[in-house]
Amino acid sequence: MTKIQNFKMYIDGQWVESESGKTIETLNPENNEVWATVPEADAKDVDKAVKAAQKAFDNSWSNLHPRDRAKYLRSLGSLLRENAEHLGTIETIDTGKIFRETKTQANYIAEYYDYFAGLADKVEGTVVPIDKPDMQVTTTRIPIGVVAAIIPWNSQMLLTAVKLAPALAMGNTVVIKASELAPVTLLEFAKLVEKSGIPKGVVNIITGLGEPCGKALTTHDLVERIAFTGGPETAKHIVKNSAENYASLTLELGGKSPVVVFDDADTENALNNITTAIFSGNGCSCIAGSVLVLQDTIYDSFLGQLTERAKNIKLGSPLDEESQMGPLNNNKQVEFIEQNINQSIEQGAKVICGGKRPLEFSEGCYFLPTIIECPDRSISTANTELFGPILS
Repeated sequence: MTKIQNFKMYIDGQWVESESGKTIETLNPENNEVWATVPEADAKDVDKAVKAAQKAFDNSWSNLHPRDRAKYLRSLGSLLRENAEHLGTIETIDTGKIFRETKTQANYIAEYYDYFAGLADKVEGTVVPIDKPDMQVTTTRIPIGVVAAIIPWNSQMLLTAVKLAPALAMGNTVVIKASELAPVTLLEFAKLVEKSGIPKGVVNIITGLGEPCGKALTTHDLVERIAFTGGPETAKHIVKNSAENYASLTLELGGKSPVVVFDDADTENALNNITTAIFSGNGCSCIAGSVLVLQDTIYDSFLGQLTERAKNIKLGSPLDEESQMGPLNNNKQVEFIEQNINQSIEQGAKVICGGKRPLEFSEGCYFLPTIIECPDRSISTANTELFGPILS
């Protein structure tokens, strides 16, 4: 049996349970066993986190000299490098992404904090031309306040960095909501935030469901900006929620990215890059190359070579350095993919390889690397973001 670990949220520099005492179980997708619990935040917890962020914004962070904010960002970057292997292990257990990827990414994203640390004291205003000789007009850039950052499960450390680092560099404070599907990595990251010395309340990390936690955060009247990465259906709710507080929005909503190969391409290079584009990260990426369009003169030969590569991808424990693909994050996602493939077959698609769960990994959320031949882009797998190792 897996030993269950219990985690707390990070609010106002303190480690806290939810006000209600409720928790969320998080599963290890390799075997679907509960391995951790996290607090299930509600509106009271959100209010506490946002008010802590507002207080820190008013009393310290926004008034701190940019060079001093930069020092904290560089400290956080250094801690990320030192703890990359640990964070990679946690993220792998929680998400199913292979350790080689999560460890490398945790180390790499330290550069984001270094980069924005370098920009912190270089924000400039402008003098705007005006036709009145006795007046001068200037534009000054100032921090806006509390930022709500909503992070998906698939690339938590990276997607946190691209939201958190620039917000902190400019003098804003942040409330981060981790995905309920894999929240532990960000709670481990909070330990590094604390260790970096960043003042309490500047960064707050909460865990909870979309309703009520996510809704309470995106409608809170002290939130000035919402930075969201996730699916378009959730984004529709966030857009509506922002009408409650007039928060500005940044939405990153995934996609269905096509790759086109012509007969004059470097075949080996194209095969390598297409294999990486769709099967790395278990195919769970908003920029996955999930649609392949081939020129007719190379169609059969190229597809044949690509199919052999897909069949030879080694599935295994995501913590095993030899594994090339691990499990998807949850069974609901696997079931969604299965339904979509069945629908596509009814529409005239043909499964070239994969298309099902591997029998030898039946306890986990594994799915075989899959290539589906589609007569056109109207086929379901060719126009729906599946978030899995499925190439149309």
